[in-house]
Amino acid sequence: MQKNVRRNILIAASYAAVLLLGIIFGQNYADQDQPVPKSTLVPIGFSAHSYKTQQLLDLLSSSYVDSVNIDSIQNEMIKHALAHLDPYSKYWQPSEVKARTEVLEGTFEGIGMEYFNLNDTLLVIGLINNGPADLAGFKVGDKILRIDDTHVSGTQISKEEIEDLIRGKRGTDVDVQIKRKDIADSFTIRVKRDQVKVSSIDASYMYDSTVAYLRLRRFALNSVKEFKEAITELKKEGAEKLILDLRDNGGGYFHVAVELASEFFERDTLIVYTEGANEARREYYSDREGILKDEDLVILINENTASASEIVTGAIQDWERGTIVGRRSYGKGTVQEQFSFSDGSSVNLSVAKYYTPLGRSIQKEYLPKKNTENKETDIWALDSVYARTQSYITIGGNELFSGGGIYPDIWVPRDSNAYMVFYQEVVNSHIIEQFLYDRFARESPAYSLKNFLKGYHLPSQEYDAFVEFATERGYVFDAQKKRDLKDLIQTDMEALVGRFYFGRSAYFKVKNREDDYLKAAMKVLNPHELQNTEAENSQD
Repeated sequence: MQKNVRRNILIAASYAAVLLLGIIFGQNYADQDQPVPKSTLVPIGFSAHSYKTQQLLDLLSSSYVDSVNIDSIQNEMIKHALAHLDPYSKYWQPSEVKARTEVLEGTFEGIGMEYFNLNDTLLVIGLINNGPADLAGFKVGDKILRIDDTHVSGTQISKEEIEDLIRGKRGTDVDVQIKRKDIADSFTIRVKRDQVKVSSIDASYMYDSTVAYLRLRRFALNSVKEFKEAITELKKEGAEKLILDLRDNGGGYFHVAVELASEFFERDTLIVYTEGANEARREYYSDREGILKDEDLVILINENTASASEIVTGAIQDWERGTIVGRRSYGKGTVQEQFSFSDGSSVNLSVAKYYTPLGRSIQKEYLPKKNTENKETDIWALDSVYARTQSYITIGGNELFSGGGIYPDIWVPRDSNAYMVFYQEVVNSHIIEQFLYDRFARESPAYSLKNFLKGYHLPSQEYDAFVEFATERGYVFDAQKKRDLKDLIQTDMEALVGRFYFGRSAYFKVKNREDDYLKAAMKVLNPHELQNTEAENSQD
């Protein structure tokens, strides 16, 4: 055994007593006041040495020269223990548990408004359809001046402070003072907070006359219901084939992934199975006839397609049910279960590995990083190499491999410009949004969404204006960068304009117009149509 691995195991063992004792005592207290949760933990027995950590905490509390925060020390000890187990076992504070639950359940208590901090003024850039803010009369382009008694314009207020002001208990009111273009004076809108539902589907529409496109952001509690509703509508519009976009989908609920994958198969088809040192093998099958069991299918994946997304992709690929297009997926092949403490915090613990129907584990290798003695968390380095550790043969004779993520059936080359460090810095700084919202939020468009998507392109001078805008703020565009990044940034700008005027779905519709992944997908789904188009173009 490698020296550093042995050391990590010893450290984990030393601190595991605190973790287990905390969970067990927390469970005991919780059971007095509420029903036992699904994951019931019971004492498993400890050696005499296991209580050293608890004795240390008692000693610090009773004898240390200064007062200490025992809760904080316990939290750090738990984090340290988990950090030496695997990259996905985590400790969450109560606020983190709440935030993650809201994301995966697709609901939160608030008013359903998206905003952007433009020149130290909050600009409304999106409203959830039929949400409290939408029904109260807010409009995209409104500028927020004050929330209740707190001025938020020109005060450099933080995002966290704004969320605390806007969000609140369902049924309570919040007064928001706004300034709207074409209206001289500011005015106040009172809106009642409510349960706001956020769809896990970013976009669903007909890409052409027979091919539907659906982009799923995450596998949330209501994702299957939303997916089936979207497919029903798309079929009414003539959908016979589907492109399911799982790019940048980092996962979600395991059972939701199984249920959604089942929509592509006959009843009683094996979707995935799990197994762990303390978990017997458990197999998960489709429990009904899928609504898309016969339709042609392409799934789009990239480096950020992970976890639950890989469960769906793996089942489709193993059974040769569809074609996987894109780039190698992330490679997260473990299942986490949440165990709660009495104070609302929790441990997200890896309890099993999952395997595709053929038996493939797509988990990428993780190894301890070097020089981590002073680090409490994030001590793992994930292997970026595609490790073909074992081969598997599909019913059609295709060879697939385990390890290091899911390799697509059709590879899409990486756009080197999109991965340029300079471009990533520009995108992450949100300077494109600053330029656009200040420039284009002043006037409403004189065209429909259909016309916008079909023919709208920003004039080239707008890109030149953006480069000048960015240069004034410290981003240096030499001639080569300006030329290489023009198409990328111009598409980003057009997509953001579409999103501002027509909503979130329009953003992806614009981005998809010249998307290489979608071009590859259409070659799979409509090869003859593309050949005819190319022939017509060559004759012209």
